[in-house]
Amino acid sequence: MAYDLDEQEQLANLKAWWAKYGNVSTWVVIAGLAAYSGWNGWNYYQRNQAAQASVLFDELQTAVSAKDNTKVARVAGDIESKFGKSAYASLAALSAAKSFFDANDLKSAKAQLEWVVAHGNDEHKNIASIRLAGVLLDEKAYDAALKALGVAALPQFKPSVEDRKGDILAAQNKMEEARSAYKAALEAADKNYPGRQLIQLKLESIGGSVPEVKA
Repeated sequence: MAYDLDEQEQLANLKAWWAKYGNVSTWVVIAGLAAYSGWNGWNYYQRNQAAQASVLFDELQTAVSAKDNTKVARVAGDIESKFGKSAYASLAALSAAKSFFDANDLKSAKAQLEWVVAHGNDEHKNIASIRLAGVLLDEKAYDAALKALGVAALPQFKPSVEDRKGDILAAQNKMEEARSAYKAALEAADKNYPGRQLIQLKLESIGGSVPEVKA
């Protein structure tokens, strides 16, 4: 009998609680379900966006291989405008910039690299700024080239940054500063750095001495 009374009391308490809080609880549950549904919907949206960007990126690579820079410009623009927050956008812009540079279309190459500097992640920004400095060097826009390098701050890019800085300074006939930049590039690079030998040759060609190899 005690059990029956306890059960009745529990039911009575439950009814009282539900009368007071039941509606609120229902809304909390519904809100939770909506959030869960929204999260799944957002994940689906992101996957769908990535899939579409991937298709366009493949189309871009085909155009680059065919040296069809008219199509390269169109597809790169589509990716940047529609999927600008995806990694595909920066990769597309970098690929397009290389294609334009190879075709000696420096204006278009700069525009693509500047887009990456403005919109890409840190790694892509660093890559783009170093390449942009190279394009500006070809245009003899030395001050702008040095300024572009200021964006590249990630430590893994320091050898490339200092190397490019040395090229710019050497082109300005600032040989002492160029030697310092090439030395800084070598000091920042380990012995397996791909461009190490070329940097050494450039340093030696302007009268610099090669520092000890970093282990």
